[in-house]
Amino acid sequence: MKSKPKLSFWQIWNLSFGFLGVQAGFALQNANVSRILSNYGADLSHLSFFWLVAPIMGLVIQPWVGAASDRTWNRLGRRKPYILGGAIAATVGMLLMPNSSLLVAVIPPIVFGAMMLALMDASFNVTFQPFRSLVADMTPGEQTTLGYSIQTFLINLGAIVGSFLPFVLTNYMGIANTAPEGEVPDSVIWSFYLGGGVLLVSVLWTVFRTKEYAPKEFDEYQGKVAEDEGAATKGSFWSTLTGMPVVFKQLAVVQFFSWFALYTMWVYTTPAVAQHIWGTAIGDSSSAAYNDAANWVGVLFGLYSVFAALFAIVMNKLADKLGRKLTFASALFVGALGFLSIYFVKNQYALILAMVGVGVAWAAILAMPYSILSRTLPAGKTGVYMGLFNITVVVPQIVCGVLSGMLLKYVFSDRAIYMIIMAGISWLAASLMVFVVKDKQDA
Repeated sequence: MKSKPKLSFWQIWNLSFGFLGVQAGFALQNANVSRILSNYGADLSHLSFFWLVAPIMGLVIQPWVGAASDRTWNRLGRRKPYILGGAIAATVGMLLMPNSSLLVAVIPPIVFGAMMLALMDASFNVTFQPFRSLVADMTPGEQTTLGYSIQTFLINLGAIVGSFLPFVLTNYMGIANTAPEGEVPDSVIWSFYLGGGVLLVSVLWTVFRTKEYAPKEFDEYQGKVAEDEGAATKGSFWSTLTGMPVVFKQLAVVQFFSWFALYTMWVYTTPAVAQHIWGTAIGDSSSAAYNDAANWVGVLFGLYSVFAALFAIVMNKLADKLGRKLTFASALFVGALGFLSIYFVKNQYALILAMVGVGVAWAAILAMPYSILSRTLPAGKTGVYMGLFNITVVVPQIVCGVLSGMLLKYVFSDRAIYMIIMAGISWLAASLMVFVVKDKQDA
């Protein structure tokens, strides 16, 4: 069996550079979709149901894309056709999403907004899984954690761009941050336009600057015929599902609590900050104070991405020194403290400190599970298992989406800050569950 050649820093960088743009679009969606749907008339307690579109799309699409990309080879390569196709579709969704009100004569804005959310989420999911598999395909074992750390850095760099755009356009470009009821502010509309452009350009960079291993060469590096394994995957999907490595199942528990908290954060941070810091009334989604709070949440999301990007730089060295499990568990614990501290904050700038913890945990969630898992997977089934692993991402979001609206309304009386506290408790549980995982690095 031939060893995969070591890649230069810039070769590893190019593998994931397109993820920068994908995450810029995803960050714009995360920070602004609740705001957009509220502008279109969605009730606060119903927002979590709209957000269910994202995990459902991931549940349906990522395993299929993973299995398909394991068996694909054409002029673009193995994973790149899906990366490019998803990016083009996501860009279209981003251009249309904030303009739903223009079609009010044809379809209600809230319905069209939900449809564009589905299109964007479906497209993002088409690109996510192949990017994860591309790093596993191309890097030798000793560079895998580095590869995912660089990917995490780029993901968060993209999130910084996407999260800051509405704030920058409002405060430094003078673009309007308010709009009549039922419409979306110009600052958000132009942010989605610019984010779509960044997405497409960065993905094209990866597509044209990365050369995937041809099937024969890939088989030589894996020491087995990956194509035959891919065919076996197609013919016995159930055996693939039931034969998943033990570490897959152990990580699934960690993933549940990790992503339950993240879904809660994305849906409820804007109303939580608006109510808790700006003092807006429950149900307010159009006042100047609410829109100022929404812009600040975009900044906070950008800042936690800054802290995540910085932590990603040192995370690989920490994992080598302390072990991946201790690094992962510690990061989740720090993130939990960040969430819980928000309850005690009454100043918008003090929220920045909470975002340090959130960013550290986010960086670890993006890299450590994939680094631990990737070295336990058979070469010809990397794509399908990475796709199946996305089930551990989407199921907790679906559970949260179904339950959180009822919890908010009937338990917390629409006070969104308590949803953020619940997210902190969830990350504490995830931190403890990491120690159950059996990592090959330990051996």
